[in-house]
Amino acid sequence: VLQNLLATNEMMKLPHLLLALAICTSSARAFAPSSVFGCTAKINSASLPVLKSSPTSAETDDVLKPKYEIEKLPFRIGHGFDIHRMAPIDDAGQPIIIGGVIIDHKDQKWTDADGKYVEKGGIYETQLGVVAHSDGDVIYHSVVDAIFGALTLPDIGQVFQDTDPRWRGCDSSKFMEHACEVMSEYGYEIGNIDVTLILERPKVASYKPAMKENIVKLLKTTPGKVNIKARTHEQVDSVGELRSLSCHVVLTLAKSS
Repeated sequence: VLQNLLATNEMMKLPHLLLALAICTSSARAFAPSSVFGCTAKINSASLPVLKSSPTSAETDDVLKPKYEIEKLPFRIGHGFDIHRMAPIDDAGQPIIIGGVIIDHKDQKWTDADGKYVEKGGIYETQLGVVAHSDGDVIYHSVVDAIFGALTLPDIGQVFQDTDPRWRGCDSSKFMEHACEVMSEYGYEIGNIDVTLILERPKVASYKPAMKENIVKLLKTTPGKVNIKARTHEQVDSVGELRSLSCHVVLTLAKSS
């Protein structure tokens, strides 16, 4: 079948089939542990290839194994950012999860920008959830993005695409575990992590110790290397109106001893 496709132009109409064939036929297992895959569907993928400029190109490359050398610098710096919409929990379909912790809260004053529940722009008191393809954990996503960035690898959206059904509702700790393995394979460990979580409500101060403990455990580091800060957005923009939350992470990677 593949030979027939290659002999015709029909392959241009079948990008998804080609991607599936590339995944199934790839023999490379590096940086793709089976524990990462199958959050909702039990699919074990051999690798995460990326198609180049043309589907006919033979040059497919694991997105986490670039052809260029990643030099063994003494340390590397990475920055990660993530933002997700918040909505009434019935619309979001899942709770607020930050740093692996479910944020229990009383009803919050959410701005109904579209006028679905009250007058457009009015305040609707409700339990909130996060709108996302996975579980929408902004801290975990930002940390993973920062690790990949420090290693000059593609962003989290290229590695775990939000169009892939495997990641629907996925526990983002799986992404963290995978990023930790990639970091270790390249000969690095966490130098330090500084997290800035930005959300107006609900308040999260009491949850920060559990978030920190989760990060320390998942990235196999120590409490003295992980910091979590949280701040509001002074009632400005979608974050200030409780319609979204965001996170910045800056971290360093140090050569493993």
